[in-house]
Amino acid sequence: MIYGYARVSTTHQRLGRQITNILSIYPKATIIREFYTGTTQNRPQWEKFITQVTKGDTIVFDSVSRMARNSEEGFKDYKSLYESGINLIFLNEPLIDSSVLDATKSKLLDVTIETGNAAIDSFFKGNIKLINDFLLAIAEEQIKTAFDQAEKEVTDLHSRISQGIREARKNGTQIGLIKGTTLVTDKSIKCKEIIKKHSIDFGGTLSDKEVIILCNISRNSYYKYKKEIKLEIA
Repeated sequence: MIYGYARVSTTHQRLGRQITNILSIYPKATIIREFYTGTTQNRPQWEKFITQVTKGDTIVFDSVSRMARNSEEGFKDYKSLYESGINLIFLNEPLIDSSVLDATKSKLLDVTIETGNAAIDSFFKGNIKLINDFLLAIAEEQIKTAFDQAEKEVTDLHSRISQGIREARKNGTQIGLIKGTTLVTDKSIKCKEIIKKHSIDFGGTLSDKEVIILCNISRNSYYKYKKEIKLEIA
């Protein structure tokens, strides 16, 4: 089975881009959607999902940051899944795909030296093991670095946003909408027209649930628009 795992930190973000990227290369992938933050491992869909995948399955991520933002936990998951025989693919960081680690392992030295001298044989065997361990350590460090970088980028982004907000407020710039202001968008205008035309509360024939589906919006947005319509009519 091929799975695609798409995650966003909040419900305000969208999964569309990640899913599109995954399906463009793996059109038959089953998509696992997650709306929880990656700063902890409290991700219900992920925790449930990784208990169901089996050896030989493939998990595709748009990027390493979608697997986890916490470097330590992300690398731990990577190793655990890899050791269970799960193939891991990162579209934006192909150098840390599990296949690369497989390729590294296939190039490890597999030499048997028998000189008849136990001390010499032990010496060469020990050195071959050191070389193999070193090659694997380099490959694993490359993976760990990718998770570290993903976590750093998120931390830096949050820091820049916070600094920008502080500077804007310091200069007297309004952050967000003024209390009581209604944000008008093309989508809100279209949804309000649909609500006024079809909602049973405004002379239509559809229930709230049916209008929500028709508008393709959240329940919170629907009831907010509905309240605004009533205020406009009043």
